[in-house]
Amino acid sequence: MKYKVRPYLASLLFAGVAALPLALVQRLGKICGWILFIVPGRYKRRAKTNLAHAFPNLPPAALKQSLLAVGQLFLEMPYWWVRRDDRALNKQVHCNDWPLFEQALARGNGVILLSPHCGCFELLGPVYSSHYPSTVLFRPPRKVWLQDWIIKMRTRKQLTMAPANKSGVRTVVKTLLRGHTVGILPDQVPVSGEGVWAPFFGKPAYTMTLVQRLQKLTGATIFILGAERNPVGQGYKMHVKEMTSPLPDDPTEAATIINTEMENVIRMMPTQYLWGYNRYRQPREKPA
Repeated sequence: MKYKVRPYLASLLFAGVAALPLALVQRLGKICGWILFIVPGRYKRRAKTNLAHAFPNLPPAALKQSLLAVGQLFLEMPYWWVRRDDRALNKQVHCNDWPLFEQALARGNGVILLSPHCGCFELLGPVYSSHYPSTVLFRPPRKVWLQDWIIKMRTRKQLTMAPANKSGVRTVVKTLLRGHTVGILPDQVPVSGEGVWAPFFGKPAYTMTLVQRLQKLTGATIFILGAERNPVGQGYKMHVKEMTSPLPDDPTEAATIINTEMENVIRMMPTQYLWGYNRYRQPREKPA
């Protein structure tokens, strides 16, 4: 019974957040971020360490701003998961680069979208899929009911969710071979054996090799994206960069290039990255 009640309650909570105006959601998110800032905790300590390592010259107030942004993202997530009005969504996202995606898709080899956990990355899937069919790879939670619920909440008419496992990777490959689009957040730490050590802001970070293997297999065009959050209630700016050269065959060289591209996006909005994520940890062992 509890596994039926939990998704219902979660959906009810998310619907309540989505019913509010975006500006109010972002202001409430700032309050959540303020609590995260004033209450001691592991996330705050790690965010402080990682931010200071990557941007040692930023003022101390940058940590506070980054945690306020975390709070905003926390509430923006249910807002964009529940909302299904593509027309209203596109009014909130400023982007002049849609012809670039159309040209890349016309080549027939598929498109790979890469974004760090920066800005409001949660709206990239919904806004892109409002124009073109796409599949997003995501790391599934351990609880089965939560995984099923997330897939249900995030799936849209032209947006498919693929868990980061063998089945999900097969779905991603099939999507690219059909000439469609896949989205990946490459700054997550993969399991042992599925990545290489490459610099991320000058420090070794275990980085996935999946992107390089997918491009080598399909010849897909890679785009680097970022969804920068504007001041409260003023929407978002979508940054787009097409990678015109294919990734090198060497996995470490390819991972280094990808990490550099992620850094470039983060430098545009350094206080909007999830600095509390343990990016430099040792990879977990692959499940049997």
